[in-house]
Amino acid sequence: MRRLSFAEHAMWQHTFRLVALATGFILGNMSSARADDRDQQVILAIHGGIGLERHEMTPELSKELRAALRVAIETGRKALEAERGSSLDAVEAAIRSLEDSPLFNAGRGAVFTHEGRNELDASIMNGRTKAAGSVASVTIIKNPITAARAVMERSPHVMLIGRGAEVFATRQGLDIVDPGYFWTEQRWRDIQRRWEKERQEKKTRDQQGAAVEPGHAWGTVGAVALDRGGDLAAGTSTGGMTNKLFGRVGDSPIIGAGTYADNAGCAVSCTGHGEFFIRFGVAHEINALMKYRNLSIDKAAGEVIHQQLKPAGGEGGAIALDKHGNFAASYNTDGMYRAWLTRDGKTQVKLHDD
Repeated sequence: MRRLSFAEHAMWQHTFRLVALATGFILGNMSSARADDRDQQVILAIHGGIGLERHEMTPELSKELRAALRVAIETGRKALEAERGSSLDAVEAAIRSLEDSPLFNAGRGAVFTHEGRNELDASIMNGRTKAAGSVASVTIIKNPITAARAVMERSPHVMLIGRGAEVFATRQGLDIVDPGYFWTEQRWRDIQRRWEKERQEKKTRDQQGAAVEPGHAWGTVGAVALDRGGDLAAGTSTGGMTNKLFGRVGDSPIIGAGTYADNAGCAVSCTGHGEFFIRFGVAHEINALMKYRNLSIDKAAGEVIHQQLKPAGGEGGAIALDKHGNFAASYNTDGMYRAWLTRDGKTQVKLHDD
């Protein structure tokens, strides 16, 4: 191979620098254009969990789910646009709306445990201060997300569980209901089928404990928001897994696993097989990949959900929002109920890849 002369080498170096500068200028302008497109930026996003697979979805249920997601987004929007509305207000309001619907596995629609109870978990986090609050295994608090915020703002603690959380919520004047409030026909049929399946299995072998079946048992709800002050917030609420053992706690009330918010990175809310999300610290991991590896929000979420969780057998997804309004919804299942609101007031709702 002929060696380049000094003049030729210098010429090629100069040409390369010109191409690099031109490429950088073009890419920089493209990036700036996206960053300056404020009307297209997301300010609020919610999810209603993994839910049913596409082939299980009926037109009637699809219509009901989409309507409920739109109501939740609108509820969060009103809170965000109030005179002193904050990202925390929007997250709490949107999740309360989802908790009040029997369509989702949170609040009113919580699934039953192996013992036939409804045990609820929730968490919320402030991206500016890193303050956080959560409750777990509660049975009489109407809106666990509000209890989680009360723990964050009115106590010196981050997490309260069981009876302690319930006593605290009662003393704070939160809405307390009879456990029967969380009973719904659909969830009761679900646990009846699971119990019958266990009875049939015990006829052929001695089965110890409660079986955990993957799939649409995980309908956790969550929200992420960005307010006018540039502050992020995230929250998550769930009834856990159908047929879970008494006292089981998943990722939803655990800061860094199911929920995380950091103004320097992003706000994240997760849904899926909680044990995996705890082990992989999914919400914090997505944030860390953005902060320390400078990954975009979609690449950070995708790497954790698809390259870390999926090979290990963990099913689920996450919604994530950064301080610039960049939004990502990543999931390794057939779909994830989700909706988001942009600065120009437009709302999108999706259940699968529709």
